[in-house]
Amino acid sequence: MAFKVKFWGVRGSIACPSPHHIAFGGNTSCVEVSCGGARIILDCGTGVRNLGHWLLRKNTRYATMMLSHTHWDHINGFPFFTPAFHPDCEFAIMAGHLNGTRIEDVFADQMQNPYFPVPLEAMLARKTFEDFRAGDTFQLPDNPQVTIRTAPLNHPNGATGYRIEYEGKSFCYVTDTEHVPGQPDQNILGLIEDADLVAYDSTYTDKEFPAKVGWGHSTWEEGVRLARAANVKSLAIFHHDPDHEDRFMERVEAEARAVWSGAFVARENMRVNLT
Repeated sequence: MAFKVKFWGVRGSIACPSPHHIAFGGNTSCVEVSCGGARIILDCGTGVRNLGHWLLRKNTRYATMMLSHTHWDHINGFPFFTPAFHPDCEFAIMAGHLNGTRIEDVFADQMQNPYFPVPLEAMLARKTFEDFRAGDTFQLPDNPQVTIRTAPLNHPNGATGYRIEYEGKSFCYVTDTEHVPGQPDQNILGLIEDADLVAYDSTYTDKEFPAKVGWGHSTWEEGVRLARAANVKSLAIFHHDPDHEDRFMERVEAEARAVWSGAFVARENMRVNLT
């Protein structure tokens, strides 16, 4: 069966709907992976709203949600995820970074007064919540042919990177993470080795990075360095800074492809077929 990746939200930090963010998109992180009959949703940024509408049109009633972490730009689309209000839908929601706090509590808290008028209990879909430890490996309950490998990422409050494997193909989702210049992250290198496609936190450029140390993000140049070192086939430059408008991102893509032909900039609604 096919192994497909679709980008529903590619922006970081905050959604930026403007005429200067049309070509690459303004919604925050959300990536859909379909393989072996399974559907995986990576992060629930504002891009998950449009994904939800599409799932209902396609009569898709089940998916597994895996969160890199729970900063606002990666979860604040969930209250607007329409399928979660349908009692005939079912979602497994997983996170590996919390270390003591439960992911169910985090989702409930963001929908409580004074943050949101509609509580989590109003979402009538069947929901299961599972916390694991970043570094764990497991199979999807609905399809044991799909293997999920995880690794901890260097981000304030923690984050989890994912590798999804199916029938010899693999997609890695590596955001949000901050690198140390000159010291390739061994957790990431091990996770992405020989992957077919890696989406990597490329919020900044190397030139911008020194002013942003400690903010928890990386650069497209570091993504290229890691991808080449790990024998990755393709790199999706991802988690774009909201201040990087379309013209800026066009220059990033041209520069990245000049350095390594396997790199491209992820765009909202872009599809990539791995098989």
